[in-house]
Amino acid sequence: MSYTSLVEHFEQLHHLQHLGAICGWDQATMMPPGGNEARAEALGTLAVLCHRQLQDDRLPDWFAAAGEEALTPEQGVSLHEMRRAWRDANMLPADLVRARSLAGSRCEHAWRSLRPANDWAGFLPLFEEVLNLSRQAAAARADTLGLSRYDSLLEQYEPGMRGAELDRLFGGLRGWLPDLIRQVQDKQRHEQVLVPEGPFPTAQQKALGLEVMTMLGFDFNHGRLDVSVHPFCGGVSEDVRLTTRYDEQDVTQALMGIIHETGHARYEQGLPAAWCRLPVGQARSMGVHESQSLFFEMQLARHPAFLARLAPLLERHFGTQPAFAPDNLARLYTRVEPGFIRVDADEVSYPAHIMLRYEIERDLIEGRMEARELPERWDQLMRQYLGLSTQGNDRDGCLQDIHWTDGSFGYFPSYTLGAIYAAQQAAAMERQLGPLARLIEADLPAIFGWLQQHIWQEASLQDTAGLLTAATGQALDPAPFRSHLEQRYLA
Repeated sequence: MSYTSLVEHFEQLHHLQHLGAICGWDQATMMPPGGNEARAEALGTLAVLCHRQLQDDRLPDWFAAAGEEALTPEQGVSLHEMRRAWRDANMLPADLVRARSLAGSRCEHAWRSLRPANDWAGFLPLFEEVLNLSRQAAAARADTLGLSRYDSLLEQYEPGMRGAELDRLFGGLRGWLPDLIRQVQDKQRHEQVLVPEGPFPTAQQKALGLEVMTMLGFDFNHGRLDVSVHPFCGGVSEDVRLTTRYDEQDVTQALMGIIHETGHARYEQGLPAAWCRLPVGQARSMGVHESQSLFFEMQLARHPAFLARLAPLLERHFGTQPAFAPDNLARLYTRVEPGFIRVDADEVSYPAHIMLRYEIERDLIEGRMEARELPERWDQLMRQYLGLSTQGNDRDGCLQDIHWTDGSFGYFPSYTLGAIYAAQQAAAMERQLGPLARLIEADLPAIFGWLQQHIWQEASLQDTAGLLTAATGQALDPAPFRSHLEQRYLA
């Protein structure tokens, strides 16, 4: 059967991608600095091998023949997802794939030292090369898909989403989010919040993180936790690699970072094993992926009921102090203070960081601005959205993120889409299972079971719109997200 040949072919591709994922994890966590150029070359070669696997001359005939075979509904969807992966790969020539991989590896590696040095001038030529190659890729994809250049990149991360829909969603947020930020700050102005007093040794922070990961159901037989400059979740579903970063004077950020990445990891580990080596068995989209990490971090871990469970763990690892009281933790973890750093942003001001990046990356790809203009535009939008200036402070401005260093344009909207999806899922879960507070207190497995049934095991068997509608009973709707923020921060 041609479908069987396709399955074998795509399983081979999965093995190559598996090696690439682990090599990328090693590059970010354990590789000595002197190994970067050789690793960049190796990953570039691997990227070409994966690309060639998807450009195999036999694939069109196999697709045509498989379409005439008696397939189950699931196999039919699997065939569709294989075709989509093949289509995406054939939009770009192999030399462009390799050039993008090399430029991205070099830019990302240099960023690690250039960002702490606030060296925008040193970063610019590397970034200009990444942007140039990304524009070439966007143009090639746009020609094939009949989309705008930015939409063609957005399609990689959030299939079916378009810039026009983002403009509508983000336009709605702009209508009420700034006022909500002000209201919450006014409400919190006279609240007393105790900051935990360190130091908090890294080894003990890691031990706490591992205990919380266990409570959240992470399978350590198929994953591990390490350290990197920028926290991430990588690897493959059979071997999930999480990273975080520690500050021995602040226990709060690393812990929530671990919980966030555990949400990503539980999604990966919950994908259907029978499909894990095929495109249909992968995560539906980056927005859906972010919905799981944000469900864990925002809907779950910052809930007062969860913080009440967290308080005794903090005391066991670091000793008793007033800051670890549950009510203080609730105030601490819901503090709204607009700041420079996206990954440290509170839940309410976070979407402003994403809207800023969305506007910039859209205009960069569409050619409406150039890389050299980035610091000035960043400062302008930071002033507009958050009332802060990054003039002369590129380290905490346009150099702070890793995403653009490897050409991941179109990715950032996934974060706020994920927050909207997560709030919609939480509202549906409460309608079906009862108050989230009760579930957190007495039945955490029921929460994970709901996610397993409605999100994780579905993988890519449905498109994002269908997945969300089936899970929550309604199409994409930002109303539950607004309701969640107003109830948590103003009620």
